[in-house]
Amino acid sequence: MNYRKLGKHGVKVSEVGLGSWLTYGGATENDAAKACIETAYDAGINFFDTANAYARGKSEEVVGKVLSAYERSSYVLATKVFFPMGDGVNDRGLSRKHITEQCHASLKRLGTDYIDLYQCHRYDLETPLAETLSTLDDLVKQGKILYYGVSQWSAAQITDAVTMTQERGFNPVASNQPVYNALNRDLEREVMPLCGREGIGLVVYSPLAQGLLTGKYKPGAPLPEGSRAADDKQNQFLNNGNLDEKVLAKVENLLPLAERHGVSMSQLALAWCLRKPEVSSVIIGASKPAQVTDNAGASGVSLSPEEWAEMDAVLA
Repeated sequence: MNYRKLGKHGVKVSEVGLGSWLTYGGATENDAAKACIETAYDAGINFFDTANAYARGKSEEVVGKVLSAYERSSYVLATKVFFPMGDGVNDRGLSRKHITEQCHASLKRLGTDYIDLYQCHRYDLETPLAETLSTLDDLVKQGKILYYGVSQWSAAQITDAVTMTQERGFNPVASNQPVYNALNRDLEREVMPLCGREGIGLVVYSPLAQGLLTGKYKPGAPLPEGSRAADDKQNQFLNNGNLDEKVLAKVENLLPLAERHGVSMSQLALAWCLRKPEVSSVIIGASKPAQVTDNAGASGVSLSPEEWAEMDAVLA
């Protein structure tokens, strides 16, 4: 496993990180989740990402319990805040009240004294940015979080945050967690160049496009049993029209390129994301240890610029 700095910051994260969206504490049984996390740790993955909203806190509990078996300094633990965690009017968003209360709740569920990376799961239009950033800065000073980041913020929103942290002397935004994969490259227009300039590490999610880039879904074939698309609890793209026959045919045409390099389709797709120096880590989701092992093998895979261009042409 190779490691990269989180943007300009000193902490290093594994090129492949393990997430828990739609899996641990929810669709995946706890024993399977434990096996996946242990396999990831053994493979050199040190970056583990979760969120308070995943299964309403159950994901944090599962991840925290498994990781408690390891030396705390040996891994980088990330979680998030924003989405509703109750029915009250203050049980959501990025107010000082909600961030503070949820940070304490996450610490308890994770069973740890500090969170390495605390992320704003979305942008809050109802809370002043200064309130959000000053609260995060206070949590850093209190030692409850070490770094903080954002997720799915626009370039303009990130720019405003960077400007405010500089003007007010707050600890800087350390990371951004956006969607990024070979089928969704919107990030490259504005957000990626901005994060590169400001030293904000990109820890991208859905690098396999919810499994579309693994090659498991074949054009004209039924959905594989046990796959994410076949599971109502995990299906995030069928109803959005993303499981398109034309897309599946293009993905299948990548197989010769993967075979030429002796890598799996998943490894090829993850390495495609990691070809960008702005990307600190790709966050995978796995319900089976074998998936973790395969995905971890993407670290260090390198193709020539011409071969990446070949891949882009196939998917264009």
